[in-house]
Amino acid sequence: MIIIKNKMFWLVAIAGVILDQITKYGMIKMFTLYGDPIYLWEGVFHLTYEENNGAAFSFFSGGVNWLKWLSLFVSIGLIVLAINTPKMIKKEQLGYGFILAGALGNGIDRFILGYVIDFFHFSLINFPVFNIADVCINIGIVFLIMTLILPASESKKN
Repeated sequence: MIIIKNKMFWLVAIAGVILDQITKYGMIKMFTLYGDPIYLWEGVFHLTYEENNGAAFSFFSGGVNWLKWLSLFVSIGLIVLAINTPKMIKKEQLGYGFILAGALGNGIDRFILGYVIDFFHFSLINFPVFNIADVCINIGIVFLIMTLILPASESKKN
């Protein structure tokens, strides 16, 4: 019998990668049919197709070669951490799971396409275009910060 440690980590990571890849595929199909951009809330939020050869929110533009390897090493490191850590607290599992989902989601794009597909754009504040993988990474960071700020309450429950 196989015992899976840190189940929330694996659940979040797998679900996040699947959601990321499905939405990217769906956006490509939608832009092919309807064109670009697709306004959901005129002047505030729209969907647009962007090929990002940098990191999250287009930082390190042109760094796709080293970023794809960074994605791979981060992913491997998080998988090794989850396998070798007997029992992470729930916030850690969620944090690392979301970060793995984001690293894998964008890593898949970098290795297969040579760029990352981004499509969410908050035009009201001219925020950089992003995707589900970027959202996952940020949610993961929030959970890890919560782990640092609120460690005692979680450890009492486990």
